[in-house]
Amino acid sequence: MHTAAVDMTSGREPQLIIRFALPLLAGNLLQQLYNLADTAIVGKQLGDDALAAVGATGSVTYLFYTLCLGLATGAGIMIAQFFGAGAMQRMRAAVWNSALVTAAFGVMISLVSVILTKPVLQLMHTDPGLIDLSVQYMRITCGGTLAVAAYNWINAVMRALGDSKTPLIFLALASVLNIALDLLFVMALQWGVAGAAAATVLSQIISAVSCIVFAFSRMPELQMSAEDFRISCSMIALTLRTGIPIALQSGLIAVSMTALQRVTNGFGRSVMAAYTASMRVEQLIQQPFISLNASLSTFSGQNVGAGQTARAENGLRAGLRISSGFALVIAAVFWAAGGLIIRCFISGAEAVSIGCFALRTTSLCYIPLGSIHVIRGFLNGAGDTGYALINGMAEVICRIGGALVMTQLLGMDYRAIWYTTCITWLVTGLVGWIRYQHGKWRSKAILQKTAPAVSC
Repeated sequence: MHTAAVDMTSGREPQLIIRFALPLLAGNLLQQLYNLADTAIVGKQLGDDALAAVGATGSVTYLFYTLCLGLATGAGIMIAQFFGAGAMQRMRAAVWNSALVTAAFGVMISLVSVILTKPVLQLMHTDPGLIDLSVQYMRITCGGTLAVAAYNWINAVMRALGDSKTPLIFLALASVLNIALDLLFVMALQWGVAGAAAATVLSQIISAVSCIVFAFSRMPELQMSAEDFRISCSMIALTLRTGIPIALQSGLIAVSMTALQRVTNGFGRSVMAAYTASMRVEQLIQQPFISLNASLSTFSGQNVGAGQTARAENGLRAGLRISSGFALVIAAVFWAAGGLIIRCFISGAEAVSIGCFALRTTSLCYIPLGSIHVIRGFLNGAGDTGYALINGMAEVICRIGGALVMTQLLGMDYRAIWYTTCITWLVTGLVGWIRYQHGKWRSKAILQKTAPAVSC
């Protein structure tokens, strides 16, 4: 059985975007559920110290993983545009050369992260009593960064060709396999945090290899000839130019969130608990926006590559309508039942009150939040990946600057945390809208900037 690519240059825009986004949404929600299950296994079986040790590595490993994800996203944008234009030879050249870049980058990140694990954790003031466990866990997980890079790359390739369903199947298999290996390594074999890390890496390796083999054997568009296996300096450079700004954007956003977390920690345990609970809810709520981002990226990539910029803009408007409708529904739910939702995570009266305030306040800005994701996906797909860096810088300036001004200069209480979040979304959404209206994306189509790939 072959899996077919999906041409998004024809058909009704809203239906195509929703149909493509739904498997992505299912996959994102599945990933969230897996994370909860993984956390429960480590916490219940190994204790609070082990869970804290694993949690201490989260922001660092996330940063390394997002660098790989940025390159994969850049590769997907290239491939989507070439596919939309019908430039199949250049598309296959982009597939092969982006694979080389991904592999090289994955190996480099793996080596650097393993070497720097302990100094980085010490720099982050990790509890000395947990440092050995944290180092053990992080060295194993970061040592497998190549598998993460490969998995994200093949997913980006398949999604660029319009197939968002097959990656969902392999993500589901990876999640089930990871939980099964957690139970085997942590509970049965008693390998501790090393077992949890090994389960994660092994499931990623198996999933990545399986997905790559499946894609190249079942998708006619990826049937490569000997001529396609050429190293092209121009394609390698284009992969880096397209992917690095997206990777840096994710890194900057991670830095800004870390800074806001530090401000939050200064307001005491109730505020910290409310912040943690509201962030968990927000992570779930953002999944539809994130899925629309990826859907718009593929949609605009294929249509801009095909020269159908008006159709690409129709897709953007459809995406904004969908995200705004969802935002209004969620805002109504949070204002009606914010307290009940927060009580699912925390029980202290003060923390619940603060958490309810947090959900209601930020929900007022979910329309700008949705627009950030939709416009970002559209511009990325159109080839204007330089905007990603602007977007990341806007978030850093607003989150860090807003928090400092409100708490240090104006002397505001904990409410400044969520006011800062709202201001960040409003400003970043406005920056994205201005970038779109400016029209610079029209001259950013990758196909316009590249000649046929030639060997180095």
